[in-house]
Amino acid sequence: MNFKIVTKILGLILIFLSFTMLLPLPFSYFYNSQDQASFIFSFSITFLVGILAFFSSKRNLGVSQKDIHPKEGFAIVGFGWVVLSVFGALPFYISGAIPSYTDAFFETMSGFTTTGASILSNIEALPKGILFWRSFTHWIGGMGIILFSIAILPFLGVAGMQLFKAEVPGPTADKLTPRITETAKILWGVYFLFTIIETVLLIFAGMNLFDALCHTFGTMATGGFSTKNASIAAYNNPMIDYIIIVFMIIAGANFALHYRTLSGNFRELFKNEELKYYFLVIIFASAFVAFDIFKTNYANLSDSIRYGLFQVVSIMTTTGYGTFDYEKLSATTHFILLILMFIGGCAGSTGGGLKVIRSIILTKYVYTEIKRLIHPKAIIPVRFGGKAIEKNILSNISAFFIIYLLISIFSIFFITLLRVDMVTSIGAVAACINNIGPGLADVGPTDNYSHFHPFVKWYLSFLMLLGRLEIFTILVLLTPAFWKK
Repeated sequence: MNFKIVTKILGLILIFLSFTMLLPLPFSYFYNSQDQASFIFSFSITFLVGILAFFSSKRNLGVSQKDIHPKEGFAIVGFGWVVLSVFGALPFYISGAIPSYTDAFFETMSGFTTTGASILSNIEALPKGILFWRSFTHWIGGMGIILFSIAILPFLGVAGMQLFKAEVPGPTADKLTPRITETAKILWGVYFLFTIIETVLLIFAGMNLFDALCHTFGTMATGGFSTKNASIAAYNNPMIDYIIIVFMIIAGANFALHYRTLSGNFRELFKNEELKYYFLVIIFASAFVAFDIFKTNYANLSDSIRYGLFQVVSIMTTTGYGTFDYEKLSATTHFILLILMFIGGCAGSTGGGLKVIRSIILTKYVYTEIKRLIHPKAIIPVRFGGKAIEKNILSNISAFFIIYLLISIFSIFFITLLRVDMVTSIGAVAACINNIGPGLADVGPTDNYSHFHPFVKWYLSFLMLLGRLEIFTILVLLTPAFWKK
């Protein structure tokens, strides 16, 4: 492990982070929210630590291809998210908006990991600068500040692939170009383009610039932090609902696929098997939830369809925005939404969860094994997208699912030991490890996480990190063999 290189890159990431802390200042001054000092102090502290870390090594400033190996890649990404949250919590804590550092760290980790779980009760009482920073943590965490670093640091060269593999969600990292820096720039370019388009559309639909930006950050990052206590329901605007639905669907799909489509490769869009299953699940689940809303007389047919579609898309893409309190609905709907939490979005999206591709491949794998029992001498490959899946990928997906399930079960058991009821524990674990935000019972769409013991908040923060970096990146760091020469 080359600790000097890890420290240098973490310092560089902190320098990037410090400058993003200045972005809320225009809104803070415009709305006279009196939180400017907290951002200036936070910038100064973060920038100073970043500079010290970056120049801590006497080596030259450049980082060559030979410097970053898989070990360094995992360490930079894993520790990078922790460092981001430690320093990203400073504006909340210094401003007094969140007096407890535990709560400030929880809120920040929830932001950067695009979870959207909150300890705040009266969001609208917060200063505008703090609200902007809270939502902006989603946006830079959605595509990943590590990926951002790769995009603008050409001196990382080919070595950036180790960061890319550890950062990009999904069973495989999809390189769009031979040069990894170009791939990162393309993904960020697509992300930025959709951000601009959604912001403009939300302004046209009735939001002001501030709210439009904050909700776009939450949508494109599938995060879910809102500037309103009632989330999107506060607007009661069908046009706003449908705009956000469309962009949640976009954010929950593979960004590499978006780029190919924008480049004119429409055939890729229609033949993508993961995308087909993604839409099928959304359609059938939305129909059921809409019917449940309609039959219980909570809304007329058109509103039932809108609420049902919004809630399903919000949960499946792990965004967590709300227009309807789904806890009013039947236990069957709760179960469907819980399953959607674990399925999540597509690989290569900003969404969390297992990912659609893993869920489908696992299902096909099980079916294939049953067929092999009937025909033991037959060679029956598992196919996805017209191609046979390699055994190492099947092993990786199976191991991921087993570890994912074991961690979830252990976490539910562990939290119940701390005097939290079973349904709330299930909801909190599902919401945090899948990076969703709202869960069930006491962490439902109209509740928050403020009532938990500080130790539970730290543990749930750890689950958010596990989910955002897809478990293996963090588990590798906890393995003794990783630290051996």
